[in-house]
Amino acid sequence: MSQYDDHDYSSHLKNTDSEFSQLVESAMSRRQFLRKAGLAGLGAFFITSPLSQAIAESSSAATATTEAAKPSVSTLMGFKAIPMSTADTVVVPEGYKYEVLVSWGDPMFADAPAFDAAGKTPASAQEKQFGDNNDGMTFFPIDENRGVLAVNNEYINPELMFAHQGKEMSADDVKTAQAAHGVSIIEVVKQDGRWVLDKAGKLNRRITANTPTELSGPAAGHALLKTRADATGTKVLGTMNNCANGQTPWGTYLTCEENFNNYFGTADAAFKPDEMMERYGIELEEKRYQWSKFDERFDIAKHPNEMNRFGWVVEIDPMNPASTPKKRTALGHIKHENAALVVNNDGRVVVYMGDDERGEYLYKFVSTGKYNANDKAANANLLDEGTLYVAKFNAANNELKGKGEWLELTHGKNGLTADNGFADQGEVLIKTRQAATKAGGTTMDRPEWVAVHPSNNTVFCTLTNNKNRGKKDNQPVDGVNPRSENPYGHIVRWQPTGSDHAATSFDWDLFVLAGNPTVHKEGLMAGSSNITAENMFNSPDGLGFDKDGRLWIQTDGNYKNEKEFAGMGNNQMLCADPSTGEIRRFLTGPVACEVTGLTFTPDYKAMFVGIQHPGEDLLVSHFPAGGESKPRSSVLVITRVDGGVIGS
Repeated sequence: MSQYDDHDYSSHLKNTDSEFSQLVESAMSRRQFLRKAGLAGLGAFFITSPLSQAIAESSSAATATTEAAKPSVSTLMGFKAIPMSTADTVVVPEGYKYEVLVSWGDPMFADAPAFDAAGKTPASAQEKQFGDNNDGMTFFPIDENRGVLAVNNEYINPELMFAHQGKEMSADDVKTAQAAHGVSIIEVVKQDGRWVLDKAGKLNRRITANTPTELSGPAAGHALLKTRADATGTKVLGTMNNCANGQTPWGTYLTCEENFNNYFGTADAAFKPDEMMERYGIELEEKRYQWSKFDERFDIAKHPNEMNRFGWVVEIDPMNPASTPKKRTALGHIKHENAALVVNNDGRVVVYMGDDERGEYLYKFVSTGKYNANDKAANANLLDEGTLYVAKFNAANNELKGKGEWLELTHGKNGLTADNGFADQGEVLIKTRQAATKAGGTTMDRPEWVAVHPSNNTVFCTLTNNKNRGKKDNQPVDGVNPRSENPYGHIVRWQPTGSDHAATSFDWDLFVLAGNPTVHKEGLMAGSSNITAENMFNSPDGLGFDKDGRLWIQTDGNYKNEKEFAGMGNNQMLCADPSTGEIRRFLTGPVACEVTGLTFTPDYKAMFVGIQHPGEDLLVSHFPAGGESKPRSSVLVITRVDGGVIGS
């Protein structure tokens, strides 16, 4: 995700007094805290949790430190962990190599111009070039030597894109910026053992902030989605701030609109944002991108409903360049991080989603209809009808595990009535955040990517960080968010009751608390027992499984390598064994980057990984070309030298 969204918009939440908060604020030692939390006696599902192991053994002084109850050595991971790095390059384990597949500005078509490092690219050129700040992505195979790669282009760095570094934006510059957003769909082909972009690929396509899209589902046509340009409330220009992704078994791509608020503003000093705008973080003066100054539809005073038309999950058919992307309103209106889709045991489709904001919520959608593996057309609108839920995490006796429930966000239920500001189901979905608050969901430490284990139905979600937890009385410390100071983040996991993803209850625990045991010798800031000086990290963000159940963790955190982040180095990608809890560092990125986006070829012998915003804020980076070149976001292809399966 973009690191420029540093706001908190959760002042709507109620004050909650918590014994758990008092326990954490008392600065107890790790041993005291774990004993008082009382987490011994976990069920069979959670018995391998590193936290659970540490707690179960905390009665012994010798095992009550951050080195206690170390996870057992994994046989799932067959590579040697690498050390942290501060170098302006990508580092992978011994026996692995990486190559750059495509970078921002690379031509995607035979007639597209080459990248212009001078920062004077017109929109007409950028529309035919790979977009900026690549994020989530999915590989769709055509045959063993060809496939389609759909890649999100989340946002831009004006200081790198333009010669004036964003200080003298014009209408033409805004058009170029809009053309760099959205999604890049490219055909890739394996030639002489290397995956390369095929500029002659018939499926190559750019979807930008100005590409026609459709709103579908229960909120389509709602009065809150209608504008002067679109009286039907069903037709929108573009998709933007596309963070992470998902894919469907019927072969479509899900791209998720995240920090859409960053593009709206107004010069009308007399305009006052309404409650809806405030909840979604709209600010009157948008200084970074300046779209509202040159493109009227982003002026909230003139077009107040335009903002409601972004913040959705968008479904795209990557195999049909003529198809129209559809914004699936049944999946809710939030700052979507990713969309983890699984076919339930009864055939219904379940989509897990995080709202990436401090103090926001975790959601799931359960379709009404069932997936038909033999008829792609029958699944075309499967994501338009179903039930949206928000998660509530319960923890008895201040434990770091517990029971959870999914609260239904349906008009007429859980307080979602006209008297409470929800006139109909369309309004419930457009006001998803308000609905989740009214229903009683648990506020989270920025829920980002969700990933579902390929065989045992456990679900994991990265909670990247939260500087407000415990400091603001609207975000109380609790079992699932146990630190009042959380600069490091953590990962929660849960098991749906009966392995039924449609069930409204689940069991949860914490898989890992990131931390720094070299700075914090004890206490929760040191991290859980599977965090050591050799594998520590902060701000887990990207998350995904491979077919064998290895969990891949990508970070978007503090890379200054000092103070409480000393020894962590640049952002990185790690690999975890969910059964043993062991975590190994697999990749480190260049200066000032985020490591994000993850997908594999069907044989799992090639991994595609994204390097986003190297050299942001004008920190010195020349990745990937080196020399004195301009830094550029890029997609990498990682392979083993011996041609084997990644990670094994």
